[in-house]
Amino acid sequence: VYESIRTYNKKLFRLNDHLDRLKRSLAEIKIDYNDFDSLQEIIYELIEKNKIKDEALIYVQITRGSAFPRSHRFPQQKTKSTIYISAIDLPFNKGNIINGIKVILHEDLRWLRCDIKSTLLLPAVLVNQKAKEAEAEEAILHRNGLITEGSHTNFFAVRKNTVFTAPRSNLILEGITRRVVLELCNKLKIKVNEEHLRKDELKKYSEFFITSTTKEITPVIQIDNWKINGRMLGSVTKNIQVAFKELTKTY
Repeated sequence: VYESIRTYNKKLFRLNDHLDRLKRSLAEIKIDYNDFDSLQEIIYELIEKNKIKDEALIYVQITRGSAFPRSHRFPQQKTKSTIYISAIDLPFNKGNIINGIKVILHEDLRWLRCDIKSTLLLPAVLVNQKAKEAEAEEAILHRNGLITEGSHTNFFAVRKNTVFTAPRSNLILEGITRRVVLELCNKLKIKVNEEHLRKDELKKYSEFFITSTTKEITPVIQIDNWKINGRMLGSVTKNIQVAFKELTKTY
């Protein structure tokens, strides 16, 4: 399992939320690891040693460890977890956040435990590659006609000053930025409905955006060939972006 964590003002953003999600992922696949104090120390040490110029992106991966012989079951003997951590300068595309992006719709090819942040990413990679080939930045996934999330983002829609997003379930990853957006909506007195959007009813909504640790709040201005509002950014999305920027500026 893994986590991606970023900094704002050289501070790890929502670190406890990320670690709680990591603990949950580990528990769901029965990996026994609990040395999170050392984990935090290593992360800060890496940021310092790698001389991050501006903001950092931290990647943490924990596996069950190695065991022989190879098997499709957990090893009988206790194994030592393998831990990999990297800290790099944050790759950040402000242009997409300012101007918005094109996305495509694609059938959700993933398994039924998308709530676990695991390295089982091949289906997501395949659909994201299709997005790239369509000159889009993301693939928005649907299952049985219902929108779930993006291949590596959460997906939101807006209608009549109400924000809609898929509910927490085994079919989506509960993103940390998603959680922050819901908190900001509450602060801004923007109503939120956590319910699945129907793929064939998307044109009933006036704004869309995606969220993730690296993409923050990125407006969606085109879905497949549909140019939303003439590719103009919506006011609700802008208001949430402003609130998010204020939050991270003073973090």
